[in-house]
Parts: sequence; structure tokens; C-alpha cells
Amino acid sequence: MQRRKRLFIIIGVIVATLLIAALVMYPRIKQVWEQPLGPELGLDTKEPIAVPTDTLQSSNSDEVTGEAINPIESSTLTPEPLCGGPMEMVILAIGTDSRNDNYLYGVADVMRLIHVDFTIPRVAVLTLPRDLWVEVPDISDHYDLTHSKLNQAYFYGTPGMGYYDGPGEGAGLLARTLDFNFDLRIDHYGAVNMRTFEDIIDAVGGIDVYLEQAVDGRVGDNEEDNMGLFRAGWHNLTGEAALRLARIRKVDSVFARADRQTQILCAFKEKLLSPAAISGILEMISAFSGRVKTDFSPAELTQLACLAPMLTQENLVFASIPQEVLVPGRVNVPGTNNYTFFWDVDFDYLADTIARFLAGEWPESSSDDGGMSCSEFKVRE
Repeated sequence: MQRRKRLFIIIGVIVATLLIAALVMYPRIKQVWEQPLGPELGLDTKEPIAVPTDTLQSSNSDEVTGEAINPIESSTLTPEPLCGGPMEMVILAIGTDSRNDNYLYGVADVMRLIHVDFTIPRVAVLTLPRDLWVEVPDISDHYDLTHSKLNQAYFYGTPGMGYYDGPGEGAGLLARTLDFNFDLRIDHYGAVNMRTFEDIIDAVGGIDVYLEQAVDGRVGDNEEDNMGLFRAGWHNLTGEAALRLARIRKVDSVFARADRQTQILCAFKEKLLSPAAISGILEMISAFSGRVKTDFSPAELTQLACLAPMLTQENLVFASIPQEVLVPGRVNVPGTNNYTFFWDVDFDYLADTIARFLAGEWPESSSDDGGMSCSEFKVRE
């Protein structure tokens, strides 16, 4: 009896100690859980448009008493966001051309705007043309630089360049450039260099891609431009091969390149959400959190990981700016005698298109102009 009593006392002491430790450590654990993993953008959050509750009234009235039915509570009309997330999230995804393990330098080779709706759920991805000639804020005190291509805004903000002193480094300056030119406010960002991209693809065992036609990426004698030949049919691509396919541009157009990148993203999503891999999503996020430049917190990444399996192919939509509004042009680079290619486009139109994209009005489906979904690509059985 005495032995059992001592055992109970020991267990009680251990449990009490653990509870006290948990209470003491909880604030610190919570802080780490909600702490951004990288430099924050430092942008003010735009307030959502509020719907006046006095306009949300029933058109019927009580025929017996003649009293109007109480206004409908706005909370009953607002869907509850899934996975503990916000109603929506605007993410700037960046693929840099750096092969190093750090983010000291690099141009934004790929820029995608991602709108996440946690209520439907739905994810829409918009390709941002990298050759837009834009005004870049906050760096005019460096070499009188005021304008550049959109993808170079990230480059000028990297720590290695030293042109930009504000928050968020390269992603911060790129986000401010988008806000300044198109009234586009970014909530979060994620930047991936080429080496990390390769390793992420390899971590899921490669991806399966079906090409309707062969893609010949062998261009000229310059070895750096030689991306190889991809024949028509099925390919199980390693990270290195997927990167080469994603970078092929000179053989056709930037629009065809964007479509191939979309197909690669869809194939990655298919592999990541397969029954064999779905249980390891959080482990993958943890493994690569130090190699992806982002201001997401572990808590927010968990929300996205929770939402991912709920997405149907139809609710993962990819869009691009209509080709007919992008007019090729040449512009003189300030401070030089060199002219560079750029897309001449009506910025008011572009800002309106982005606003409609964020509102979920465009594209409504893959059949809309400029839109496609992952359901348009073959899936290996």
C-alpha cells in the first residue's frame, strides 16, 4: 500500500511539473508558432469593405403583428473560413534565378499572384508579366534609379545590391512596386531559388508530366541556354529536369513558358496530395522552411497545408493577362544608351484586371479567357 501511495505521489509531482512547465513555456511557444520565418513586408493591411447591417433585411414582414422581421445578422451570411484561416489571403510567389543557397542576389524570374479563398475553398493563381516597365519606389537615392522592369524590382531590393533600405528585402520592394503601380496589396510572400525548387521536386519523388507535343529547348551553341529535348508523351521529371522544362522560353514565347510552368505546378500538386505523400505535407514544410524566403509563420503555413487537400482540380485556377493587351516595345534604360524590351500595356486596365482577379470575378472558370485549371492536364493513373 505504501509503495502504491509513493507511486501516486511521484506521478502527481511529474504531472504538476509538466503542467507548470507548459504554463510557463506557453507564451514562448505561442510566440514562435506565430513568428514570421523571414523578413516581414511591413505593409499596412487594407480594411475589407463592410456591408451595413441595416441593408440586410428580409423583404417579408409579420402579417399578424405588422412588425418588421429583425435584420439578418451579418455573421449568418458570412461563411466560416476553413482551417482557422482568414477569409482570404493574397500571396506573392517568386521564383528567383539564383542557384545559390542564399537570397543575397537574384532576379524574380517567375512572379505569381495567388489569391486564397478559405471559405469555398478556392485558389486562383495569376501570372505577372516580368517585362512590365514600372516605377520603382524608395530607391531613387541610388544612382537616380526610378524605373525598371518588374522582375528587377526584386533584384534591387536584395541585400547584396544595397539599393533598398526598407522592410522585406527583395520581396518587400517588389510588393511596394506592385502596390505603387497597380494598387495591389500583398499579405504574404514566398521566394524560392532554383536549387531549392529542384530539391522540393525531388523530395516528392519527381513529378509526372504529359506533353502533347515535343518541346525542344536546345538553342544555339550557348550551353547555358540549352535546356534539352523533351519528347511528346509521359515524363517522370526530377527536380533538375523540371527546372529545365520550366525555363524554356527562346524556342516559342513567354506565354508558352508560363503554360508549361502551370503544368509543372499542377503535376506537383497532384503528387503532393497523393495518398502516399499527403501525410508528409507538414514534414516537408518543416524541412524546407529554412530554405524558402518567406514571412509566413508556422501557424499560417499549417493553415495552408490544411486547406490543400480540400481543393478540387476545378477550384485551383490559373490565369494570365490576355496576350492581345500586351504590346511589344523598346525603352531606353536610364543612365545608359541601351534599349531593352518591355510590354507596353494600359496600367489602368491592368489594375482593373488584377482587382477583378482578387474579387473572384475573373476568371470564373478555366473556360474564361486567360484561365485554365489543373483538370486540363492529363493525370497518370
